[in-house]
Amino acid sequence: MTAETSTALTVPKTELHIHIEGALEPELTFACAERNGVTLPYAGVEELRGRYEFSDLQSFLDLYYTGMNVLHRAEDFTALADSYLTRAAAQGVRHAEIFFDPQAHTTRGVTLETVLDGLEASLSTSEERFGISTALIACFLRDRGSAEASRMLDELLEHRQRIIGIGLDSAELGHPPGDFAEVFSRARRAGLRLVAHAGEEGPADYVWQALDVLGVDRIDHGVRAVDDPELVKRLARDRVPLTVCPLSNVRLRGVDELGQHPLPRLVEAGVVTTINSDDPSYFGGYVGDNLRAIERELGFGEDALREFARNSVAAAFLGAERRERLLTEIGSG
Repeated sequence: MTAETSTALTVPKTELHIHIEGALEPELTFACAERNGVTLPYAGVEELRGRYEFSDLQSFLDLYYTGMNVLHRAEDFTALADSYLTRAAAQGVRHAEIFFDPQAHTTRGVTLETVLDGLEASLSTSEERFGISTALIACFLRDRGSAEASRMLDELLEHRQRIIGIGLDSAELGHPPGDFAEVFSRARRAGLRLVAHAGEEGPADYVWQALDVLGVDRIDHGVRAVDDPELVKRLARDRVPLTVCPLSNVRLRGVDELGQHPLPRLVEAGVVTTINSDDPSYFGGYVGDNLRAIERELGFGEDALREFARNSVAAAFLGAERRERLLTEIGSG
């Protein structure tokens, strides 16, 4: 089977851990910069791409937030979403639950309405144009604290029908999920779905907090759960999905090389795992590329790749009809 016809690329799948700002390709970065009169500290596309070597999560975030400074207008966010959807469709994505970071934009003077209007201009027709249904999840920047997250939730609730849920992301160490208990409680009462980054760089205890204090539906990353056998049993027993991002974990030095990734241990323990791209422009690949990488480096065969795809559908916030249709597609591929 050639790379172009690999099951990793062709199997229908959902993507549950994609930061839309992390799909900002260098070419679009420069196009938005020119449109908005932003001077970038890079000579060109290749120099910017050459900066994509990271020592840890924070070193990535420094570049990630710098890149966002080119996004000013609704049309910038529309172009960003279209860019992601084009690449995702080519790799078999049929449904995407897309993270965005509202605080990263509002704190630099871009209104929440501008961000939402721009994204929706693309996502509202994503199924017709790309064959991908979509939903938005607004993530709080944990390093900016719970008070600011609470104020942002107030703004988001004014647009309740435009988002499906909330999440928690950004610098993990020193910012435990439990700090955001009240914000997540309010969001739950408003009928929003709940997810949180936990156990990427932070300890297994952060995963416990996301489960028991925040009451999340899914854990984003969660790979440090392998450090706690009781937590692994809990995740498997309760069928709590993990949105694992293998290439991200390598690029951010969570693991030294993909062959050492804890994914096989999680799968063997019966944990519901899904494969995702996280910030694909920065980490070397979209979701199909991640599946091809674990096929090559971790020995997962076609049956396993299809099981990851089934898990991604089962873990998505989908209606029953759409879910069954996608599962049927996977089974007949």
